[in-house]
Amino acid sequence: MSLTSKHYPEDAGQSPHTALLGSEFVGWDAETQTATMRFTVKREMCTWRGGVQGGLVAGYLDDVMGYAYVAATGGEMAPLNLDITMSLIRLIPEGPLLGKGRVVRAGRRVIFLEGELYGEDGTLHARATSTAIPTPRPTATDTGMGA
Repeated sequence: MSLTSKHYPEDAGQSPHTALLGSEFVGWDAETQTATMRFTVKREMCTWRGGVQGGLVAGYLDDVMGYAYVAATGGEMAPLNLDITMSLIRLIPEGPLLGKGRVVRAGRRVIFLEGELYGEDGTLHARATSTAIPTPRPTATDTGMGA
């Protein structure tokens, strides 16, 4: 599945956060409700310890969990987080990163999501869960952020 997939919003590649995170949508598995994304971790995201700053790790997890719900709704809806709980298992270094995000349950009023971040070798680096509410997916035009 590519960036032209029906599950990947047309304007997602233009989103400021997509550029910051180095996000790339890889695929969608409808059976398991799982989105796969690739990220390119930039040096600017890292601390002097050599890994991504913890709050920024939440951004990668939020992105992959969010795109799972966007894909599950055919690009019509997006989650608005109420909370994110994350576990930082090991430092995430500069370079490639793989994310897996899943829709655990999606109702009319609440959504439960989960996600993980892996190194190229399959090593688990972080995981998260999120509780969110379903909202229509905003566009750059809707928000006034379009060019």
